Amino acid sequence: MVRNFLGGGAAVNVLARELGARVVVADLGVAAELPADPALRSLKVRAGTDNIARGPAMGRDEARTAIEAGRQLVREQLKAGLDVVLTGDMGIANTTPSACLVCHFTGLDPARVVGRGSGVDEAGLARKVDVVRRSLDVNAAAATHPLGALAALGGFEIAGLVGVILEAAAQRRPVVLDGFISTAAALVAVAMKPRCRDYLIAGHRSQELGHAAALAGIGLRPLLDLDLRLAKGPAPCWHFRS
Repeated sequence: MVRNFLGGGAAVNVLARELGARVVVADLGVAAELPADPALRSLKVRAGTDNIARGPAMGRDEARTAIEAGRQLVREQLKAGLDVVLTGDMGIANTTPSACLVCHFTGLDPARVVGRGSGVDEAGLARKVDVVRRSLDVNAAAATHPLGALAALGGFEIAGLVGVILEAAAQRRPVVLDGFISTAAALVAVAMKPRCRDYLIAGHRSQELGHAAALAGIGLRPLLDLDLRLAKGPAPCWHFRS
Protein backbone atom coordinates (compact mmCIF):
# COMPACT_ATOMS: atom_id res chain seq x y z
CA MET A 1 0.00 0.00 0.00
CA VAL A 2 2.80 2.41 0.85
CA ARG A 3 4.59 1.57 -2.39
CA ASN A 4 1.33 2.26 -4.26
CA PHE A 5 1.13 5.72 -2.71
CA LEU A 6 4.76 6.39 -3.54
CA GLY A 7 4.27 5.12 -7.09
CA GLY A 8 1.28 7.37 -7.68
CA GLY A 9 -1.18 4.51 -8.16
CA ALA A 10 -3.66 5.15 -5.34
CA ALA A 11 -6.96 7.01 -5.66
CA VAL A 12 -5.61 9.93 -3.65
CA ASN A 13 -2.67 10.26 -6.07
CA VAL A 14 -5.01 10.50 -9.05
CA LEU A 15 -7.22 13.09 -7.37
CA ALA A 16 -4.24 15.07 -6.14
CA ARG A 17 -2.83 15.25 -9.66
CA GLU A 18 -6.13 16.60 -10.92
CA LEU A 19 -6.10 19.29 -8.22
CA GLY A 20 -2.42 20.14 -8.23
CA ALA A 21 -2.12 19.02 -4.60
CA ARG A 22 0.93 17.39 -3.03
CA VAL A 23 0.75 13.91 -1.49
CA VAL A 24 3.20 13.53 1.38
CA VAL A 25 3.87 9.93 2.45
CA ALA A 26 5.46 9.39 5.86
CA ASP A 27 6.35 6.18 7.67
CA LEU A 28 5.65 6.63 11.39
CA GLY A 29 5.53 2.97 12.34
CA VAL A 30 4.96 0.55 9.48
CA ALA A 31 5.73 -2.93 10.80
CA ALA A 32 8.21 -3.65 8.00
CA GLU A 33 11.36 -2.19 6.57
CA LEU A 34 10.36 -0.14 3.55
CA PRO A 35 12.77 0.27 0.63
CA ALA A 36 14.48 3.63 0.37
CA ASP A 37 12.51 6.10 -1.73
CA PRO A 38 13.19 9.83 -2.14
CA ALA A 39 9.43 10.47 -1.87
CA LEU A 40 9.12 8.72 1.50
CA ARG A 41 9.58 10.62 4.75
CA SER A 42 11.14 8.04 7.03
CA LEU A 43 10.06 9.06 10.53
CA LYS A 44 9.52 5.60 12.00
CA VAL A 45 9.24 5.56 15.79
CA ARG A 46 9.44 1.76 15.74
CA ALA A 47 8.00 -1.10 13.73
CA GLY A 48 4.41 -1.37 14.93
CA THR A 49 2.70 -0.82 18.26
CA ASP A 50 1.99 -3.30 21.06
CA ASN A 51 -1.25 -5.20 21.72
CA ILE A 52 -3.71 -2.69 23.24
CA ALA A 53 -5.82 -5.51 24.68
CA ARG A 54 -2.88 -6.39 26.92
CA GLY A 55 -1.41 -2.99 27.73
CA PRO A 56 -0.39 0.36 26.26
CA ALA A 57 0.21 0.57 22.53
CA MET A 58 3.32 2.68 23.06
CA GLY A 59 5.15 4.70 25.68
CA ARG A 60 4.36 8.36 26.25
CA ASP A 61 7.78 9.36 24.93
CA GLU A 62 7.06 7.40 21.76
CA ALA A 63 3.72 9.18 21.42
CA ARG A 64 5.49 12.53 21.82
CA THR A 65 8.02 11.53 19.17
CA ALA A 66 5.26 10.63 16.70
CA ILE A 67 3.41 13.88 17.44
CA GLU A 68 6.58 15.87 16.81
CA ALA A 69 7.08 13.98 13.54
CA GLY A 70 3.64 15.14 12.41
CA ARG A 71 4.45 18.69 13.41
CA GLN A 72 7.71 18.47 11.48
CA LEU A 73 5.88 17.41 8.32
CA VAL A 74 3.68 20.50 8.50
CA ARG A 75 6.66 22.80 9.08
CA GLU A 76 8.40 21.31 6.05
CA GLN A 77 5.36 21.80 3.85
CA LEU A 78 4.91 25.40 5.00
CA LYS A 79 8.17 26.18 3.22
CA ALA A 80 6.60 24.78 0.04
CA GLY A 81 3.55 27.04 0.34
CA LEU A 82 1.14 24.89 2.36
CA ASP A 83 -2.31 26.46 2.50
CA VAL A 84 -4.71 23.63 3.45
CA VAL A 85 -3.93 20.30 5.11
CA LEU A 86 -5.86 17.20 3.97
CA THR A 87 -5.43 14.30 6.35
CA GLY A 88 -5.27 10.62 5.44
CA ASP A 89 -3.86 7.43 6.89
CA MET A 90 -2.61 3.95 6.08
CA GLY A 91 -2.82 1.46 8.91
CA ILE A 92 -3.74 -2.18 9.35
CA ALA A 93 -6.73 -2.76 11.68
CA ASN A 94 -6.53 0.85 12.86
CA THR A 95 -10.28 1.27 13.15
CA THR A 96 -9.95 -0.67 16.42
CA PRO A 97 -7.60 1.77 18.23
CA SER A 98 -9.60 4.62 16.71
CA ALA A 99 -12.78 3.17 18.20
CA CYS A 100 -11.00 2.92 21.57
CA LEU A 101 -10.06 6.60 21.41
CA VAL A 102 -13.57 7.66 20.38
CA CYS A 103 -15.10 5.66 23.24
CA HIS A 104 -12.59 7.14 25.69
CA PHE A 105 -13.13 10.76 24.69
CA THR A 106 -16.91 10.61 24.14
CA GLY A 107 -17.85 8.17 26.91
CA LEU A 108 -19.89 6.09 24.46
CA ASP A 109 -20.26 2.34 24.81
CA PRO A 110 -18.18 0.33 22.28
CA ALA A 111 -21.34 -1.17 20.80
CA ARG A 112 -22.27 2.34 19.60
CA VAL A 113 -18.84 3.06 18.13
CA VAL A 114 -17.21 -0.13 16.83
CA GLY A 115 -17.87 -0.73 13.14
CA ARG A 116 -17.01 -3.39 10.60
CA GLY A 117 -13.84 -1.73 9.34
CA SER A 118 -12.80 -3.56 6.19
CA GLY A 119 -15.97 -5.68 6.39
CA VAL A 120 -15.88 -8.24 9.20
CA ASP A 121 -18.86 -10.56 9.73
CA GLU A 122 -21.09 -10.67 12.83
CA ALA A 123 -18.70 -12.92 14.76
CA GLY A 124 -15.78 -10.68 13.83
CA LEU A 125 -17.71 -7.60 14.90
CA ALA A 126 -18.49 -9.17 18.28
CA ARG A 127 -14.80 -9.99 18.78
CA LYS A 128 -13.87 -6.44 17.83
CA VAL A 129 -16.31 -4.96 20.36
CA ASP A 130 -14.86 -7.27 23.00
CA VAL A 131 -11.30 -6.21 22.15
CA VAL A 132 -12.24 -2.54 22.50
CA ARG A 133 -13.91 -3.19 25.87
CA ARG A 134 -10.86 -5.09 27.14
CA SER A 135 -8.48 -2.45 25.80
CA LEU A 136 -10.35 0.36 27.54
CA ASP A 137 -10.40 -1.61 30.78
CA VAL A 138 -6.75 -2.69 30.69
CA ASN A 139 -5.55 0.83 29.89
CA ALA A 140 -7.91 2.81 32.14
CA ALA A 141 -5.18 3.84 34.58
CA ALA A 142 -2.81 4.93 31.79
CA ALA A 143 -5.44 6.94 29.90
CA THR A 144 -6.24 9.61 32.49
CA HIS A 145 -4.62 12.36 30.38
CA PRO A 146 -5.04 12.99 26.61
CA LEU A 147 -1.41 12.09 25.91
CA GLY A 148 -1.73 9.01 28.07
CA ALA A 149 -4.89 7.96 26.24
CA LEU A 150 -3.17 8.39 22.88
CA ALA A 151 -0.14 6.39 24.01
CA ALA A 152 -2.24 3.64 25.57
CA LEU A 153 -4.91 3.26 22.89
CA GLY A 154 -3.61 4.81 19.67
CA GLY A 155 -1.21 4.06 16.85
CA PHE A 156 1.82 5.84 15.46
CA GLU A 157 -0.12 7.04 12.41
CA ILE A 158 -2.80 8.47 14.72
CA ALA A 159 -0.21 10.21 16.88
CA GLY A 160 1.43 11.61 13.75
CA LEU A 161 -1.92 12.99 12.62
CA VAL A 162 -2.38 14.59 16.05
CA GLY A 163 0.89 16.41 15.44
CA VAL A 164 -0.18 17.46 11.95
CA ILE A 165 -3.42 18.91 13.31
CA LEU A 166 -1.77 20.71 16.23
CA GLU A 167 0.94 22.29 14.08
CA ALA A 168 -1.42 23.27 11.27
CA ALA A 169 -3.72 24.97 13.77
CA ALA A 170 -0.75 26.69 15.42
CA GLN A 171 0.20 28.00 11.96
CA ARG A 172 -3.41 29.03 11.26
CA ARG A 173 -3.91 26.59 8.42
CA PRO A 174 -7.25 24.79 8.00
CA VAL A 175 -7.31 21.01 8.31
CA VAL A 176 -9.80 18.91 6.33
CA LEU A 177 -10.43 15.63 8.14
CA ASP A 178 -10.99 12.52 6.05
CA GLY A 179 -12.44 9.42 7.64
CA PHE A 180 -12.66 7.71 11.00
CA ILE A 181 -8.97 7.48 11.87
CA SER A 182 -8.23 11.13 11.14
CA THR A 183 -11.26 12.19 13.15
CA ALA A 184 -10.16 10.05 16.09
CA ALA A 185 -6.81 11.85 15.91
CA ALA A 186 -8.67 15.17 15.88
CA LEU A 187 -10.50 14.17 19.08
CA VAL A 188 -7.12 13.71 20.75
CA ALA A 189 -5.78 16.99 19.37
CA VAL A 190 -8.82 18.94 20.57
CA ALA A 191 -8.51 17.34 24.02
CA MET A 192 -4.90 18.54 24.12
CA LYS A 193 -5.47 21.99 22.63
CA PRO A 194 -9.18 22.90 22.45
CA ARG A 195 -8.61 25.97 20.28
CA CYS A 196 -7.37 23.85 17.38
CA ARG A 197 -10.99 22.82 16.83
CA ASP A 198 -11.58 26.18 15.08
CA TYR A 199 -9.30 25.06 12.24
CA LEU A 200 -11.00 21.71 11.60
CA ILE A 201 -13.31 20.93 8.68
CA ALA A 202 -15.06 17.58 8.33
CA GLY A 203 -14.66 16.55 4.69
CA HIS A 204 -17.25 13.78 4.85
CA ARG A 205 -18.98 11.22 7.05
CA SER A 206 -17.94 7.65 6.37
CA GLN A 207 -19.88 4.40 6.73
CA GLU A 208 -17.82 3.47 9.79
CA LEU A 209 -20.22 3.44 12.75
CA GLY A 210 -18.12 5.54 15.11
CA HIS A 211 -17.31 8.31 12.64
CA ALA A 212 -20.54 10.21 13.28
CA ALA A 213 -19.92 9.89 17.03
CA ALA A 214 -16.38 11.21 16.63
CA LEU A 215 -17.56 14.18 14.56
CA ALA A 216 -20.28 14.93 17.12
CA GLY A 217 -17.70 14.73 19.90
CA ILE A 218 -15.74 17.53 18.22
CA GLY A 219 -18.85 19.43 17.17
CA LEU A 220 -18.33 19.16 13.41
CA ARG A 221 -20.84 18.72 10.60
CA PRO A 222 -19.51 16.90 7.50
CA LEU A 223 -19.52 18.67 4.16
CA LEU A 224 -20.37 15.44 2.32
CA ASP A 225 -22.19 12.21 3.12
CA LEU A 226 -21.65 9.86 0.18
CA ASP A 227 -21.69 6.53 2.03
CA LEU A 228 -17.93 6.13 1.55
CA ARG A 229 -15.54 3.87 3.43
CA LEU A 230 -12.21 5.17 2.09
CA ALA A 231 -10.04 7.29 4.40
CA LYS A 232 -6.87 7.86 2.42
CA GLY A 233 -7.54 11.49 1.59
CA PRO A 234 -9.94 11.35 -1.41
CA ALA A 235 -13.16 12.76 0.02
CA PRO A 236 -11.79 16.22 0.86
CA CYS A 237 -10.26 16.31 -2.63
CA TRP A 238 -13.69 15.73 -4.10
CA HIS A 239 -15.00 18.59 -2.01
CA PHE A 240 -12.43 21.05 -3.34
CA ARG A 241 -13.02 19.90 -6.90
CA SER A 242 -16.77 20.52 -6.76
